[in-house]
Amino acid sequence: MRLITRADLDGLACAAIITTHETIRETLLVHPQEITDKTFPVKPGDIIANLPYHPACTKWFDHHLQTESNTKPPAQFEGRYGHAASAAYLAWDYYGRDKRFSQLIAETNRLDSANLNTDDVLDPKGYILLGYTLDSRTGLGSYKEYFLDCLEWILEMPIDEVLEQPDVWMRCDTIKKQDAEFRRALLATSRMEGNVVVTDLRSYATLPIGNRFLIYVLYPQANVSLRIHWGPKRETVIAAVGHSIFNRTCNTRVGELMSKYGGGGHRGAGTAPLPLATAEGDLEEILLTLQRNG
Repeated sequence: MRLITRADLDGLACAAIITTHETIRETLLVHPQEITDKTFPVKPGDIIANLPYHPACTKWFDHHLQTESNTKPPAQFEGRYGHAASAAYLAWDYYGRDKRFSQLIAETNRLDSANLNTDDVLDPKGYILLGYTLDSRTGLGSYKEYFLDCLEWILEMPIDEVLEQPDVWMRCDTIKKQDAEFRRALLATSRMEGNVVVTDLRSYATLPIGNRFLIYVLYPQANVSLRIHWGPKRETVIAAVGHSIFNRTCNTRVGELMSKYGGGGHRGAGTAPLPLATAEGDLEEILLTLQRNG
């Protein structure tokens, strides 16, 4: 049996719970678009967590918005789908709410729903800090082996010991050391457009390393962000939209908006890969929608 998930704290928490209760011989990390586009070969017996539904899987756990581009699950399926702070919470509930994972689930819920305070952004600790080291948007690069190591560690150690592991410590240290450079990059590439802070990072060959929520500290007047950067091999332009985690007045249902451009997400955050031929027009439309909705 294989577990297919994504490489973030929610995916890690899903993996910890599911591998504890199922016989998993391999854990695979996949981008959601690979499931939506059916470019990743899902097989009978596979468990999918924190990713869109695929008709070949045997069990499925997710909490993200089902968009028009997603395959809809049947009325009856093995697993759990619904409104929740994280996919891991749904898996935890499905398998009986093992108390060993209570803190992991509580902190995963906070990070995945962006229910954070300024200290969580400027001086993160515990599972929140670990989550930033796993987030591809932080910019730390390769994560497959690191994710699998973290999975082994959180099953065996308290979080304080996990953070002391050399690979984890090195990533945490890199985030802290590059904080000033990341701030400069955000300030140099960001601008306010009404209620929207737009950050265009396409001038960077490599994205700066840093906390994706810092933008909301630097631009407290914004209630939503539009972050633009290159997709793999510069074959697409990625639009990433997120509600401010401090100025919670944005009315846009981001997942629904991103689904119109071939992407997805949930109410407060989402992404879409934009074709090069239409990217500029698509970005303008997205920005206008965010401004119109307020």
